[in-house]
Amino acid sequence: MQLPIYLDHAATTPVRPEVIEAMMPYFTEAYGNPSTLYSVGMSAREAVEDAREAIAETLNATPEEIVFTSGGTEANNSAIRGIAEYAGKGHLITTNFEHHAVLDPMEKLEHEGFALTVLPVDREGMVTAQQVADAIRPDTILVSVMHANNEIGTIQPIAEIGALCRERGIVFHTDAVQTFGKLPLDVREQKIDLLSISGHKLYAPKGVGALYVRRGTRLSRFMEGGQQEKGRRGGTLNVPGIVGLGKATLIAREEMASEATRLTALREIFLSQLLSAIPDLKVNGSRTHRLPYNLNLCFPGVEGESVLLALDAMGICAAAGSACTTGSVKPSHVLTAIGLSSDEARSALRLTLGKSTDGGAVEYAAEQIRQIVQGLRSLGQRKQPASV
Repeated sequence: MQLPIYLDHAATTPVRPEVIEAMMPYFTEAYGNPSTLYSVGMSAREAVEDAREAIAETLNATPEEIVFTSGGTEANNSAIRGIAEYAGKGHLITTNFEHHAVLDPMEKLEHEGFALTVLPVDREGMVTAQQVADAIRPDTILVSVMHANNEIGTIQPIAEIGALCRERGIVFHTDAVQTFGKLPLDVREQKIDLLSISGHKLYAPKGVGALYVRRGTRLSRFMEGGQQEKGRRGGTLNVPGIVGLGKATLIAREEMASEATRLTALREIFLSQLLSAIPDLKVNGSRTHRLPYNLNLCFPGVEGESVLLALDAMGICAAAGSACTTGSVKPSHVLTAIGLSSDEARSALRLTLGKSTDGGAVEYAAEQIRQIVQGLRSLGQRKQPASV
């Protein structure tokens, strides 16, 4: 076992050596602008199209339906604002535990005059197709429901929601940042119109992502300033990053089934060890409809951030919630959405496994968490005033 032990793969992943190797020529040799017509540029363009094809095949899409972005946040914003701006007015539907890259643009559009319905999730973090059906109005133009939650790992019934939206003629968007390359996705079968991807969740570099746009879906241009990406998004393409995303996609597709099985087994071992050592901990989210690599737990009587700091001192990286909200004094909106109190939400820890996680890492982390939680609880009890 080697330190540090990284248990925050939902926040970001290290770039795999094979991905770095695939990217390197596009920094030094095939460095041309892919929009040019000479050979150095054409080599870059060819590599971009290879990556586009790899992503399309993984989604059962066509290459023309893949648009490269700077990451998941841009993909989400482009999907939501693109549909809204093209329509000019209408009704939007989402859930109350989406990533802020969905919630924030939705709320901004509401301030601009669009109607917005934010559906509640249940205590496991699930929303149903029936809830969506009940919320649809004659002027509904977009439904956005994430495939799996970035904090508690709950997997949503997107195929059912997609079928409902297709039947009603409503555009369906899903944030698949946590699931692309990790769970099977089929945009045809699941009736998805727009789907967001981020490279750095997939052992590709930061700063690159993609948006699947179903053929015929009408939305405004992402960015003005050029005719790149068939006029959808102006700007010179990040060729090395796109190549890296393509390579990471090919690797993930090959390893998806075996890695899901391995991580699910490791996650259950990890949870079993923690439950044995800390019997009053609480698992947040669904135990069955859950990402293979995700554990989100409450440790009553301690602050999650105190546990994080102590774990860091022991060479373990974890999270108290989404990396995008680190530093916020508010409890996680995801955890309060599933009914946790502020104190419960602040006692939570997110542990997300990945390629580097093995049995030794899980055993070491479980023991360190046990010691830290017991120590913090003992310290808290000593600080309590004596009863009269």
